[in-house]
Amino acid sequence: MAFLPTTREEMLQQGYEQVDFVYVSGDAYVDHPSFGCAIITRVLQAYGYSCAILAQPDWHNDDEFTQFGEPRLGFLVSAGNIDSMVNHYSVNKRRRDKDYYSDEGVMGKRPDRPTIVYTQILKRLYPHKPVMIGGIEASLRRLSHYDYWDDKVRRSILMDSQADLLMYGMGENTIVEVADALASGLEAKDICYIRGTVWKTKSIEYVSDYIMLPSYEEVCKDKRTYAKSFHIQHENIDAIAAKVLVEPYDGWYVVQNQPPLPLTQEEMDFTYSLPYERTYHPKYKYIPAIEEVQFSIVSNRGCFGSCAFCAITHHQGRVISTRSKESIVEEAKRITEMPNFKGYIHDVGGPTANFSREACDKQREFGACKSRECLFPKPCNNLIVDHSRYLDILRAVRELPRVKKVFIRSGIRYDYLMYDKNDEFFDELVQHHISGQLKVAPEHISAEVLDKMGKPRKELYLKFVEKFKQKNEQFHKDQYIVPYLMSSHPGCDLNGAIELACYLKKIHHTPKQVQDFYPTPGTPATCMYYTGLDPKTMKPVYVARTHEEKAMQRALMQFTYPQNYDLVYKALKTAGRMDLVGNGPKCLIPYQKPGHFPSRRDQGKRYGQKPYAKKGNERKGMKKR
Repeated sequence: MAFLPTTREEMLQQGYEQVDFVYVSGDAYVDHPSFGCAIITRVLQAYGYSCAILAQPDWHNDDEFTQFGEPRLGFLVSAGNIDSMVNHYSVNKRRRDKDYYSDEGVMGKRPDRPTIVYTQILKRLYPHKPVMIGGIEASLRRLSHYDYWDDKVRRSILMDSQADLLMYGMGENTIVEVADALASGLEAKDICYIRGTVWKTKSIEYVSDYIMLPSYEEVCKDKRTYAKSFHIQHENIDAIAAKVLVEPYDGWYVVQNQPPLPLTQEEMDFTYSLPYERTYHPKYKYIPAIEEVQFSIVSNRGCFGSCAFCAITHHQGRVISTRSKESIVEEAKRITEMPNFKGYIHDVGGPTANFSREACDKQREFGACKSRECLFPKPCNNLIVDHSRYLDILRAVRELPRVKKVFIRSGIRYDYLMYDKNDEFFDELVQHHISGQLKVAPEHISAEVLDKMGKPRKELYLKFVEKFKQKNEQFHKDQYIVPYLMSSHPGCDLNGAIELACYLKKIHHTPKQVQDFYPTPGTPATCMYYTGLDPKTMKPVYVARTHEEKAMQRALMQFTYPQNYDLVYKALKTAGRMDLVGNGPKCLIPYQKPGHFPSRRDQGKRYGQKPYAKKGNERKGMKKR
């Protein structure tokens, strides 16, 4: 099966005078099931709809947007696999040097906020043709949201882009229903009944059983109102338990229908059985993003971990969708037949690799609970901890001919693993599925910070570390844990950052990379960052806002680096923790900056003593420590 057409010439060569849909993407075209563009277009193709792909068009040139002519049913627009602003800017709002979703990693192939830019161009060129937006950027901005880069509350992206319809979440079923509706003759403005869609209207007289959110104007004026509105949205992300949400704008209403139902196992198997080329279009030289996923397999979707800083639950929901063992093994076989396969399956997993079933038996029928989490602050009494199905899949894949090793790189929830009374999976994880280092995400050590993150307390992590060490000794392995840690998360002040630094000193570990908290739409932590309130309790939350404090928190995690000395010193002094400056076993930094030899007068000042005063051959003022 060939790639879908990316130019008019390719479209004509494949026998199409007109396609049903033109898919406009902010990413380069990669026909791999880890890319949303590939999944949506292949699903449409499987249901008999033709698609052309306009990847990274020059938004200054209208001819690029008209090259395919007018599609029969409409345009589909996505910013790409990740939010364009995250893709373009670091947490310090510095322009990144590389775009992993563009040819050879070249930056600048797409505008900021391409969902808005592309849609507005299409609405100008084809005012009577429906334009529908989707993907992660649209999904997380479907209602009013705090925008970190503008530092303000922005409107629903449906309003800003002037699109006819927004599709959110995982959209295979949604896109087929929308395509069928358009093919039947319905206008886009009349498609107001499909799950996983957001639409706008002047009147809500025909909308029933909904929750009226505060208006956009109200959430802009008052942060407390914003936090209350966000909490309502976050409580209504489950496909079964959620209600329709309505957000008023000046003269308009934005209506969010219920989320799409989680895919059944048969539907998941169908999606991943489609004839993907599993690589980028031959017109490109190299797309860096393919490197991690080309030999990886998606085994599940959704996450009931509900970390406060993660948007997965807002996009995919909390109920897990899984594939059958047969489907995964069949995909693994196809991977082993690829000419550049070296024997290593890089990953079998999803948002959380070891979530291979719903959290409890009630979720498929009743949905996820609104008022409680599955794992936090303690595991729910109804939680079922079972790795047997996932383990069965891993065994089957690693037994395939030509497979040397099957790694798990997409995140293990160590708490869920520790709750399993059967050590069988833990044993085989250590023996077969780690490439020297196991990356896990305790994220922090401070109890106050972990509570705001929605993560388990440090005591469970420390037990996991000890058990991991014992398992490695048992199986004669030399493997290590690499902890993912985060600085400046809401709830973390300098004392929390210092507590983490002291832990890192104790375990003799300096992170090579430090992740600052990045406020992105759709997460409770971003709501805390903007409002200073926990949306669940409406109680105040400490937020590190200044560049200097964020830099100090980050430097404390890498206190061993000489270039961080001054920041660490200032952080300790500010927090009143000068007991951690010196040469004692618990001290983080010495009195003297490494590589720097201050004058004795300056040294005396740093020690907090009087400077030297000479009188003849005597020196006074220096007290013996």
